[in-house]
Amino acid sequence: MAEIYRTKNFIVESVDKPMIARTDGGHLIITPLVRIPDRTWLEPSLAIEFIRLSMLVGEAMEAALNKRGIDIGRINYQDNGNWAVFTPQGPHFHLHLYGRAKSARIQKYGEAVNLPLPHTGFYEGLEPLNQEDIQAIGEEIARLETSEKYSLGKWYVSATQSS
Repeated sequence: MAEIYRTKNFIVESVDKPMIARTDGGHLIITPLVRIPDRTWLEPSLAIEFIRLSMLVGEAMEAALNKRGIDIGRINYQDNGNWAVFTPQGPHFHLHLYGRAKSARIQKYGEAVNLPLPHTGFYEGLEPLNQEDIQAIGEEIARLETSEKYSLGKWYVSATQSS
């Protein structure tokens, strides 16, 4: 996986063996740096950080890939972990961001994402995001995180005021 962005508690990466090919919209993953089974284990401050980060990365992914000629119509956000339920470590929380290109050929726009088990061969040959895509997403994250919408003060002040 190629790291795109990191906070104190989470890492954003591009997937080397994606579930969604680059031209179908691409595939990113956000993972906490501490292994937890699912989002219910997040402390409130981490939950706020996670939601902010998922919005920031999704918006950056959509904008950057559209600029690069991949016609993203939306981003699907999906918590997974099903494939790890029978492993000794068990599932670990992570969020997949699936870009959904209007011109997708394999994972068709407007249809549910097809996620068969890895051993089926379904994912073989799916092109990952390239280095230029990854750089463009990182640059878009840097641009967006300075906006008022993603201002840290706004997120944490709002959360404490509503408590």
